[in-house]
Amino acid sequence: MPNITVQNLHDCEVEVAPGQTLLKALQAAGIDWMHACGGKGRCTTCRIIVQEGMEHFGPLTAAEERYRSNGRLKTNERLTCQCTLVTGDAIGRVPRQTMLPHMKYSS
Repeated sequence: MPNITVQNLHDCEVEVAPGQTLLKALQAAGIDWMHACGGKGRCTTCRIIVQEGMEHFGPLTAAEERYRSNGRLKTNERLTCQCTLVTGDAIGRVPRQTMLPHMKYSS
Protein backbone atom coordinates (compact mmCIF):
# COMPACT_ATOMS: atom_id res chain seq x y z
CA MET A 1 0.00 0.00 0.00
CA PRO A 2 1.18 3.56 -0.65
CA ASN A 3 2.39 5.81 2.16
CA ILE A 4 2.13 9.52 2.82
CA THR A 5 5.04 11.03 4.75
CA VAL A 6 4.26 14.29 6.53
CA GLN A 7 7.56 16.15 6.73
CA ASN A 8 6.66 18.71 9.36
CA LEU A 9 5.12 16.06 11.61
CA HIS A 10 8.54 14.56 12.30
CA ASP A 11 8.47 12.66 8.98
CA CYS A 12 5.49 10.64 10.16
CA GLU A 13 4.71 7.90 7.63
CA VAL A 14 1.10 6.76 7.22
CA GLU A 15 -0.15 3.85 5.14
CA VAL A 16 -3.09 4.68 2.86
CA ALA A 17 -5.43 1.78 2.03
CA PRO A 18 -6.96 1.46 -1.44
CA GLY A 19 -9.88 3.88 -1.80
CA GLN A 20 -9.13 5.53 1.55
CA THR A 21 -8.83 9.31 1.65
CA LEU A 22 -5.69 10.79 3.14
CA LEU A 23 -7.78 12.33 5.93
CA LYS A 24 -9.19 8.92 6.93
CA ALA A 25 -5.71 7.38 6.83
CA LEU A 26 -4.26 10.19 8.97
CA GLN A 27 -7.10 9.89 11.48
CA ALA A 28 -6.71 6.09 11.62
CA ALA A 29 -3.04 6.64 12.47
CA GLY A 30 -4.06 8.89 15.38
CA ILE A 31 -3.01 12.15 13.73
CA ASP A 32 -5.24 15.14 14.40
CA TRP A 33 -5.70 17.10 11.15
CA MET A 34 -7.73 20.29 10.62
CA HIS A 35 -11.00 19.72 8.73
CA ALA A 36 -13.50 22.46 9.62
CA CYS A 37 -16.31 21.19 7.36
CA GLY A 38 -16.15 17.65 8.72
CA GLY A 39 -14.36 16.23 5.69
CA LYS A 40 -17.08 17.04 3.17
CA GLY A 41 -15.01 19.07 0.67
CA ARG A 42 -16.74 22.34 1.60
CA CYS A 43 -13.64 24.22 2.76
CA THR A 44 -9.89 24.04 2.26
CA THR A 45 -8.73 23.65 5.86
CA CYS A 46 -7.68 20.02 5.37
CA ARG A 47 -5.31 20.75 2.51
CA ILE A 48 -1.83 19.28 2.31
CA ILE A 49 1.10 20.78 0.44
CA VAL A 50 2.48 18.00 -1.76
CA GLN A 51 6.28 18.13 -1.89
CA GLU A 52 6.82 14.94 -3.92
CA GLY A 53 4.68 12.29 -5.55
CA MET A 54 1.77 14.35 -6.93
CA GLU A 55 1.65 11.89 -9.84
CA HIS A 56 0.67 9.12 -7.41
CA PHE A 57 -2.61 10.77 -6.39
CA GLY A 58 -5.97 9.99 -7.93
CA PRO A 59 -7.65 12.59 -10.16
CA LEU A 60 -8.92 15.85 -8.70
CA THR A 61 -12.44 15.65 -7.32
CA ALA A 62 -15.16 18.14 -8.27
CA ALA A 63 -14.59 20.01 -4.99
CA GLU A 64 -10.84 20.24 -5.64
CA GLU A 65 -11.45 21.41 -9.22
CA ARG A 66 -13.80 24.13 -7.91
CA TYR A 67 -11.28 25.39 -5.34
CA ARG A 68 -8.43 25.21 -7.83
CA SER A 69 -10.39 27.20 -10.44
CA ASN A 70 -11.18 30.00 -7.98
CA GLY A 71 -7.61 30.18 -6.65
CA ARG A 72 -8.20 28.68 -3.19
CA LEU A 73 -6.23 25.47 -3.89
CA LYS A 74 -2.75 25.75 -5.39
CA THR A 75 -1.41 23.31 -7.97
CA ASN A 76 0.83 21.70 -5.32
CA GLU A 77 -2.03 21.20 -2.84
CA ARG A 78 -4.74 18.57 -2.40
CA LEU A 79 -7.66 18.27 0.00
CA THR A 80 -6.97 15.35 2.35
CA CYS A 81 -10.71 14.70 2.73
CA GLN A 82 -11.05 14.21 -1.01
CA CYS A 83 -7.84 12.73 -2.41
CA THR A 84 -6.50 9.21 -2.48
CA LEU A 85 -3.03 7.80 -3.15
CA VAL A 86 -3.29 5.36 -6.03
CA THR A 87 0.06 4.26 -7.39
CA GLY A 88 2.86 5.11 -4.98
CA ASP A 89 4.22 7.10 -2.08
CA ALA A 90 4.08 10.85 -1.54
CA ILE A 91 5.59 13.48 0.76
CA GLY A 92 3.66 16.45 2.06
CA ARG A 93 3.50 19.19 4.67
CA VAL A 94 0.82 20.72 6.86
CA PRO A 95 0.33 24.36 5.77
CA ARG A 96 1.24 26.85 8.49
CA GLN A 97 -2.28 28.37 8.32
CA THR A 98 -3.94 25.10 9.31
CA MET A 99 -1.54 23.88 12.00
CA LEU A 100 -3.37 22.93 15.18
CA PRO A 101 -2.13 24.59 18.38
CA HIS A 102 -1.95 21.37 20.40
CA MET A 103 0.16 19.48 17.83
CA LYS A 104 3.97 19.44 17.88
CA TYR A 105 5.31 20.24 14.42
CA SER A 106 8.87 19.95 13.14
CA SER A 107 10.56 22.18 10.60
